[in-house]
Amino acid sequence: MANMSLKKNPMPSQDPNVRNKNFDEVALGYTEEMAIDEAKRCLNCKNPKCVNGCPVNVHIPEFISKVAEGKFDEAYGVITSTNSLPAICGRVCPQENQCEGQCIRGIKGESVGIGRLERFVADYHNAHGHQGGAPAVPERNGHKVAVVGSGPAGLTCAGDLARKGYDVTVFEALHQVGGVLVYGIPEFRLPKAIVAKEVARLEHFGVKIMTDTVVGRTITVDELMDDMGFEAVFIGSGAGLPMFMNIPGVNYKGVLSANEFLTRINLMKAYLPDSDTPLIHPKKVAVVGGGNVAMDAARCAKRLGAEVYIVYRRGMEELPARREEVEHAEEEGIIFKTLCNPVEVLADENDDVKGIRCIRMELGEPDASGRRRPIEVPGSEFDVDVDCVIMALGTSPNPLIKSTTEGLEINKKGGIVVNEDGLTSREHVYAGGDAVTGAATVILAMGAGKTAARAIDEALSKK
Repeated sequence: MANMSLKKNPMPSQDPNVRNKNFDEVALGYTEEMAIDEAKRCLNCKNPKCVNGCPVNVHIPEFISKVAEGKFDEAYGVITSTNSLPAICGRVCPQENQCEGQCIRGIKGESVGIGRLERFVADYHNAHGHQGGAPAVPERNGHKVAVVGSGPAGLTCAGDLARKGYDVTVFEALHQVGGVLVYGIPEFRLPKAIVAKEVARLEHFGVKIMTDTVVGRTITVDELMDDMGFEAVFIGSGAGLPMFMNIPGVNYKGVLSANEFLTRINLMKAYLPDSDTPLIHPKKVAVVGGGNVAMDAARCAKRLGAEVYIVYRRGMEELPARREEVEHAEEEGIIFKTLCNPVEVLADENDDVKGIRCIRMELGEPDASGRRRPIEVPGSEFDVDVDCVIMALGTSPNPLIKSTTEGLEINKKGGIVVNEDGLTSREHVYAGGDAVTGAATVILAMGAGKTAARAIDEALSKK
């Protein structure tokens, strides 16, 4: 019997005043009863728009109807036929702008909790294993492909090719696999054990992984092809170059990029008492920016015991972060100073940060991005006492590969130029994800990895 409730089943989560002191996952996941109940809210539309909203084309109505029947294993099979990282997508995708944003159920009331159901199915699978034994490993087809970077784009491309029988090696610069999934996204949003499980599944399909290998330093793209016999290369090296504001004082001690702050915490676990990685333990922090990375940095700083301000030049309505992230941050006691823009970082006689000077802003006419343009209010400067400033203003593509690969066309923002198949200006060299677009979402990077895998398969199977 269909569940006609207008509201989706709420996600059970840790109490805000408990979780803002630990790094355990905030959302606790649906129970089997909740999942079945939520799945029964799906209308099984004739023309499901949700699937068009998914960059990796998960067969959404099909997997949801399996959940409604309690066939969780079959649901997992449906999802993983197009998505190689379901436990990750169920947690970090902006479903509200994608599948759920297109859900017909959402016209009157709330959309079906597609992301929560995807997470449930993946977690159920991870807890119970394959009911029918591990999936078969495909026969090798004799073609070798190199993938640069083990973030969402690289892992997806590698997984799709390995399933088709390609001999795939992933080259990762850091000592741990997962790219932004392990260095960028905090444990409380995406537990690292889950990333490790998804990676292990790709290794089961024969993907080889070489860590501590910086392509562009230890080895070049040309060497991969000319000396090591890889017939195609996919570059998914991400956007790891942080941006700073051009204001006085950004070089004082205690100003850092969100990238560095998050890497120390997430990848190096610097918050643990026995960690070798040093970490600033600030008392008062200003995080500059309004995207998901700003929320992640602010919520990490809060968990280190700091009082945290988010400084953003537009209003609450314009924050680019996911609504859910903003609500979680507010519940955890993070203070939003919107319509403010930093003009200077202040320091004491030892060059340690002691404050940030901001100017109030008001919103004018919409600019090219469609958002209203922030305009300074003359004479409205004020100081905020902080001992740490974290810049979360976005990142641009990692410049290493472009500077060591001749003939690779780059756009003015540093992104690698590709055609609709992900092919670069170099023959048999493909690229996708943040290395192409600049900082974007996990799922869009996965979509690009998928597209390139399809194109590589078409190109090499003709050989």
